[in-house]
Amino acid sequence: MAAAVKLSSPGPALFGQVRVGKGGRPFTLYKFRSMRAGSDGMKITSSGDGRVTGVGRFLRKTKLDEIPELFNVLRGDMSFVGPRPEVPEYVERYRPEWRRVLDVRPGITDPATIRFRNEESILAEAEDKDAYYVDAILPEKLGLNLEYLEHAGFTSDLAVVFRTLAAIVVR
Repeated sequence: MAAAVKLSSPGPALFGQVRVGKGGRPFTLYKFRSMRAGSDGMKITSSGDGRVTGVGRFLRKTKLDEIPELFNVLRGDMSFVGPRPEVPEYVERYRPEWRRVLDVRPGITDPATIRFRNEESILAEAEDKDAYYVDAILPEKLGLNLEYLEHAGFTSDLAVVFRTLAAIVVR
């Protein structure tokens, strides 16, 4: 995958982005780069975003771009299941009741990941993508994560992993 990223466009194979983890501590989340190197712009992407490379589209669709996050799991920044970590700009907008998601280690997958599997398509239809993300998607994601935290445990985490794999395979 790293070779495919490198061969498809100039730049590094890996992409690092600051995210907010447990206790509000920032860390660098790693992914395979799916956008053109040096792309600036919004922190979120939608279908048809010109910054995303052809290889990047495939990696995102199959979630293979997230394999380097296993390094974050090994470092202790993340776990397999837990609320997805957000960029600091969005965490600053959290309501007080949402901050509870920062009490646990973030994860590679969570119920919101499954629910918003097609987030890029949803955002493509929004006029103001950033506002729609902040006002509609983010509150629903955080609500799902708070609900998840109420029932988190080994069995529920295993169910989230299997539902995530099914969502990737079935699309």
